[in-house]
Amino acid sequence: MATFYKLLRFGRCCVFLNKNVNNTIGKSRCFRTVVEQPKPKNFLKISLISASIGVLVGTGYSFKKISQERKNIALEGTETQIELLKYKPPITPSRKIVFPTDTTGLKLTLYQYQTCPFCCKVRVFLDYYGISYDVVEVDPVLRNEIKWSNYKKVPILLAKVDKGYQPLNDSSMIVSLLSSYLTEKTQEMNELAKYYPIIAMHDDDGKFKHEVVNKYFLMYGSSIPKDRTMNDIVEERKWRKWADDVLVHVLSPNVYRSLDEAYQTFNWFSKVGQWEEYFPAWERVIMINVGACAMWLISKRLKKRHHLKHDVRESFYDEVNYWLDGIRAGGGQFMGGDNPNLSDLAVYGILKSIEGCEAFRDLQKNTDVSVWYNAMREKVDGHAGSEFING
Repeated sequence: MATFYKLLRFGRCCVFLNKNVNNTIGKSRCFRTVVEQPKPKNFLKISLISASIGVLVGTGYSFKKISQERKNIALEGTETQIELLKYKPPITPSRKIVFPTDTTGLKLTLYQYQTCPFCCKVRVFLDYYGISYDVVEVDPVLRNEIKWSNYKKVPILLAKVDKGYQPLNDSSMIVSLLSSYLTEKTQEMNELAKYYPIIAMHDDDGKFKHEVVNKYFLMYGSSIPKDRTMNDIVEERKWRKWADDVLVHVLSPNVYRSLDEAYQTFNWFSKVGQWEEYFPAWERVIMINVGACAMWLISKRLKKRHHLKHDVRESFYDEVNYWLDGIRAGGGQFMGGDNPNLSDLAVYGILKSIEGCEAFRDLQKNTDVSVWYNAMREKVDGHAGSEFING
């Protein structure tokens, strides 16, 4: 804008000089050609056009935003239906996880990122109970493997049911539904899914989203199991929600704390996720370089959004110590007592997702998490939960 005003002043001076010359030496066509060309008008015209375009773009954006907000208000409280698939998407599984002792009869396919904390939660649940499943590794940048789904996040669990395939979205809902099914197998999984409707709503911050209702609730039917009390069910639900709402949000600012640490993290993701086996070289280059740079930048915003301390490691240690204090208060080896409950599995899955990162090594050095974590690893790797569903 300052440049524009300088050019306008220069034009005025040229006009004044032209008048003086005309008075003393007469008209000079050549000189007039130099000083009377309408540069200021051109600049003014261009500026007005640019300003008009800016106003139009801004108005268009505002109109779009207002229209979207009106649409969101109209959708408030409505339920999103997840259609049953008649056929399974024609995507070859990356690998099959088979447990010979599995007697559930479930046929499951997990669409996932290997190191996504929410995907790890589902895998830990399945591994603990010794439930067989197929795995489809999803490219975290292109996501071609889940183009068949309107839901563009992972995990997605596809369950074979009587008349097709039932997509299940949201890790906590998946765990609750599976746990309910394993406790009481009188209902089909697609029927149980109806108890977890997806409702359009605005959250406490005014952000519009589709939320799974009841996702921390287990559907026990007429009565709760004899080996459980309402108190421990409510406590389990509280810690599962804390894992999703609090613990998981300290991970990204820690594992992507610096650009160097972000690259270390993504290289570990590539190794543990076997990207070299599942994705071509050019995709891996995009996934590592774009992913590391993007997450390093995003982590700064996440740190501020979730009110983490200046040294994000301190926030990480604080939350894990809060969890460990809860276990000590219960007096058992796990939050579930002598055996892990769903909150143990959730927290273990979240922490397992960063097991190869510098942040996790620092966590082990600065807290007492290793005792509980190693005990959980033994239970999950040994499929200790299978005795409760196959016994």
